[in-house]
Amino acid sequence: MIRDHKIKKMNYSLVTMIALSLMPIMLLIGCDGKTSPADSSSKVDYASETGAPAYGDALIVGSIGEPSVLIPMLAGDSASHDVAGLIFNGLVKYDTDLSIIGDLAENWDISPDGLTITFYLRRGVKWTDSVEFTAHDVMFGYKTIIDDKTPTAYKEDFLQVEKAEVIDDHTFRVSYKKPFAPALSSWGSMPVVPRHLLEGKDITKVDYRRKPIGMGPYILEKWDSGEKLELRSNKDYFEDRPYIDRYIYRIIPDTATMFLELQAGSIDLMGLTPLQYSKQTNTDFFKKNYQKFKYPASGYTYLGFNFKNDKFKSKKIRQAIAYAIDKQEIIDVVLFGLGSIATGPYVPNTWPYNPDVERYSYNPEMARQLMAEEGWKDSDGDGWLDKNGERFKFTIITNLGNDSRKKTAEIIQWRLKKIGIDVEIRIIEWATFINEFIDKRRFEACLLGWGIDRDPDQYIIWHSSKTKEKEFNFISYSNKEVDDLLEKGRRKYRIEDRKKIYFKIQEILADEVPYVFLYVPDALPIVHSRFKGIVPTPIGISYNLHEWYVPANLQKHKLLP
Repeated sequence: MIRDHKIKKMNYSLVTMIALSLMPIMLLIGCDGKTSPADSSSKVDYASETGAPAYGDALIVGSIGEPSVLIPMLAGDSASHDVAGLIFNGLVKYDTDLSIIGDLAENWDISPDGLTITFYLRRGVKWTDSVEFTAHDVMFGYKTIIDDKTPTAYKEDFLQVEKAEVIDDHTFRVSYKKPFAPALSSWGSMPVVPRHLLEGKDITKVDYRRKPIGMGPYILEKWDSGEKLELRSNKDYFEDRPYIDRYIYRIIPDTATMFLELQAGSIDLMGLTPLQYSKQTNTDFFKKNYQKFKYPASGYTYLGFNFKNDKFKSKKIRQAIAYAIDKQEIIDVVLFGLGSIATGPYVPNTWPYNPDVERYSYNPEMARQLMAEEGWKDSDGDGWLDKNGERFKFTIITNLGNDSRKKTAEIIQWRLKKIGIDVEIRIIEWATFINEFIDKRRFEACLLGWGIDRDPDQYIIWHSSKTKEKEFNFISYSNKEVDDLLEKGRRKYRIEDRKKIYFKIQEILADEVPYVFLYVPDALPIVHSRFKGIVPTPIGISYNLHEWYVPANLQKHKLLP
């Protein structure tokens, strides 16, 4: 689970985030990563052009965030996983129909009682330093992630393992203490790391954090902090060499600037804002040069309360704030209708989603009543709620570069002012936001998002034991019944049994309001039309990135000799 803070298994995926009418600028990319301008007079209609798959070209991706670390088990942010997912593999991954298929594991056997999984690993796979991959690497990764010294939010799933064994170089077996429903899928969330490079070293201090060796479709060549990361294709990748030779991840903290770069041809892929998708890309220029995609994101945006702050100890206070926020207004104004109301930690049209929980429809009178029941009234007629001479006031923090979150915070600020609650907004650069405020619990309320996994187990977000630094229950929520239900939910295999449990969890969360669940946004990626082989599916567009290609006659970036 990854915070976008986002929650998801670590299959590789692309980042999913006036106006100059310029044709794309042709660039040449040298072996040192530098670029030089070329002819910009092309009138090609890329959308209508076709051609056979060919090796070459570069995919330049724009992102508002910079990775923090490229060892996936240490990373809790989406930027790190977007890049690390191109370098590393798990034993399994999700297919386009949401079934689980092999990745580094060719196949597996599950014992009749469901407690033992035997993985049969691919043969002939090598790390990009030419050392052969074996089951000993899987064992090393497993031991590393469960080590008390490894600061990771992802170890919980692997602590369920009672015994792990290397049967031979290509067979790895795990046995569980008791039934664990996410067991198989969890082995897609632990990218394997190389024993021969990391054994006996402190994983939190090695150069490997920024210079990883993997087995994935791409190899990191260069990381210019604050600017970009450059990757080249792994020509020996076990699922066949990627057609696209270069993957360049550019860090552009402002989405308006990123959009200008898109128009100028300096980047090929970005996540559009709702405004950009709805209003700024419906032109002949974009129709000829770019392909847009829209599908419900597997995640949601929320306002989270720090339970260690006395202001939010009362459930009525949190409920009042929920009633004071007009969620549909946010979707209409901020998302231009490109999203749906969130009512809990699962998205609509998925099996664990409970459609019958309290929705907290906009009701400012109910909000005022609940605040008054807790003693907060406008005693002096100045328009602000107060108690014992103190105004009810708090700060919402969110991250720099996400315009939708900034606008959402402003609407929340305005709506809460209407009932007499004074809200300040603080926008913080991403790395500082996560490392110094979220991880250290230095906030009153935060506006963030989770990208959620296909399995509904959210133990690492809601369980009261997961409140340490770098863990994901950073609001310090604690409810014994929820703890018990989370434990029960992961011990059942039948969907109907699990569904009852997760429905109940959602009812409790709706009543207690640890988050105000705001909206499920649509993912709005845009990709230059010279890239072919993109097939949208329920898991997005990037699942087959290694199969994307640019026909030879449309290639834009050439490697200099």
